[in-house]
Amino acid sequence: MPITRRRFAALLTVLTAGTTGVLAVASAQQTSAEVTRTEGPAAVLPASVTAGSVVQVVAHPDDDLFFMNPDLSRSLLAGTPVATVYLTSGEADGVNRANGGAAKDPDQPSDRAHYAEARQNGIRSAYAQMATGDRTSAWRRTVVPTAGGGQAELDVLIAKPHVNLVWLQLREARTPGGDNPDSLRGLWNGRIPALASQLTSGTPVKKEFTYSKDQLIQAISGVLERYRPTTIRMQDPTPGRYGETGRYTDHQDHMYAARFAQAAAAAYAERVTSRPHFSVQNYLGYHNSTLPHSLDPQTAETKTGFLKTYAWHDGENYCGSPSGCGDRKVAGNPTGRNWAQSLRYSRGDHSSWMTEGTPGRLWAFATLDGQTAYWTRAPGGAWTGPALLPGTGIDPGASAVRFPDGRVAVLATRTTLGPVPLEYRREVVYAVQSAPDGPFRPWQSLGTPEGPDEEGTSAISSPSAAVDPDGRITVYLRDSRRTLRATVQQPDGGFSAWGRLGGEDLQSDPVTAVDSAGRRHVYATTTNSVLAWIQPTPGAPLHGPVETGLPATTVPLTAAPDGAGVRLYFRRPDSGVVRTALVTATAGKPQVSSVAEAGGRAGYGAVGVAGRLVSGRADTGTIGTTGLGGPPAWTESAMLYAGAPGAVLELSGTTMAVLGLDAQLHITTTPRTTTTPTWHRAVR
Repeated sequence: MPITRRRFAALLTVLTAGTTGVLAVASAQQTSAEVTRTEGPAAVLPASVTAGSVVQVVAHPDDDLFFMNPDLSRSLLAGTPVATVYLTSGEADGVNRANGGAAKDPDQPSDRAHYAEARQNGIRSAYAQMATGDRTSAWRRTVVPTAGGGQAELDVLIAKPHVNLVWLQLREARTPGGDNPDSLRGLWNGRIPALASQLTSGTPVKKEFTYSKDQLIQAISGVLERYRPTTIRMQDPTPGRYGETGRYTDHQDHMYAARFAQAAAAAYAERVTSRPHFSVQNYLGYHNSTLPHSLDPQTAETKTGFLKTYAWHDGENYCGSPSGCGDRKVAGNPTGRNWAQSLRYSRGDHSSWMTEGTPGRLWAFATLDGQTAYWTRAPGGAWTGPALLPGTGIDPGASAVRFPDGRVAVLATRTTLGPVPLEYRREVVYAVQSAPDGPFRPWQSLGTPEGPDEEGTSAISSPSAAVDPDGRITVYLRDSRRTLRATVQQPDGGFSAWGRLGGEDLQSDPVTAVDSAGRRHVYATTTNSVLAWIQPTPGAPLHGPVETGLPATTVPLTAAPDGAGVRLYFRRPDSGVVRTALVTATAGKPQVSSVAEAGGRAGYGAVGVAGRLVSGRADTGTIGTTGLGGPPAWTESAMLYAGAPGAVLELSGTTMAVLGLDAQLHITTTPRTTTTPTWHRAVR
């Protein structure tokens, strides 16, 4: 019997777990594919809408506003259950003053507890504004025990009880990169046995506590267990360093908060088996300041408005707190260091995760629960999945490649947390089918071009791959020094050492494509342009790096064969509009056409391309499509999603896919004659 179609609703009830000592929140929700069921193979699934639930884990109050917005505000606007976990209190120097510190105002002494409370007040106001339109909308503040043996403050937005804030209130490093053992970094690396709490002045938590490394992982894992998210957002655990200076490209707290979140997600996935699947989205932090703006002015202005609310920009004491209503340090510069004008994913922002295998069979890959998941569709049949490949620690950002006989391989990076800090490392892995349409063989490690992590050298990109006509695979990677590296499969099946292909200032995941003459192209964006490596003739060594002369992009890049060349797709800075240029080659040197625009104001992130259709984020953040050479507008869906879209051109038309915030595969199959696709879940 059909179930009445309704938009999913979420009810979050605060519980205390008694003997388990864990924050407990129960939720009930319904996804679009579950609201209507009919029998028979011809049944049409309902259109996809935003569904699922989100948990965000950040280091400081405002990391979510600077680096996860507008994803955050759009999730709240869609009614998605969102819980944000703040690991530290963000107490800094304890002076709540714009453009200054205690030394500039001796009458304003340092008070870390009050400053941390002001930041809490600002966050509550910003979330209330994003979710309800009223920054003064009330919160219920309570104390809950954690699985790590401490206590957390839980704030529930009364008007929207599916919006929660969880404050673990640990001490922050108080320096972006300085050597301070009393920090998340010191705790992770074993320099201190435990990290102490830094309670805010107004918190209902009154008992001081400490966390060991394992206890903090347990505390975060306990939050995940009770919220049971389908999407986990966290910062970048491997942001890397700037060149020869050795300086982090991000705040040390951001980096180590993400590593703790990584470990907690792995523990949660292993321990809790009765739960929904979840995906992970990583966000770039401070490094946004060195890159072109990725958001259009209107979106950036809206984002800055929420930051002004957090910053208590108007100075009006509407909250009645003696600590103040926001973070006045941000009031002096609400956009940060060009942070408010951008949002970037640090992993998995490419479209090469879906491919055709044998004729008519499609394969799509994503990372769920720290494992590689795949969905497949037989010719003329229905989609099945997800199935999980054995092996954990797989990072977001799978890439797929097809062999001449129709077999498919999937590539990814894998993180090993290790019992000691130096054993934290990333490596490249791949799994290939034993036969066309057959099962996948076990993961094979291709190693890494880096040595021990040394707190930063695991900052490698997601891999990209190409296959020779004889069936040998070559894997490309951006290393931590932002140069291009490659490993080539040998006749005996093994792989070469990671060779150096040069380049500098590479920002994106490298992308590959083969033109109609059989020449391989490899491209990667820099801060100011795009570099190319191209084979002069099929099978010859790549020639490059060569400047293409293309303008600056917002970083993510997509490449697709187009006639005698390869067509590149990227976004225009400060706009989000999708641009395209055709690159042909003469003796390995690129000949680049003029840049054309797909039309319409778009969003951010990589796009999926098949034939004349482009899919990506529209200006509302939902998945949308547009036709090259068509009307200057995007046909938008009602669904937010994670990562980037994939697309495959088939004889009958185009199949596009995205991973929704519900950790489900959503697709649209569009005949060649239309550009108005309807998205729906691939599997019931």
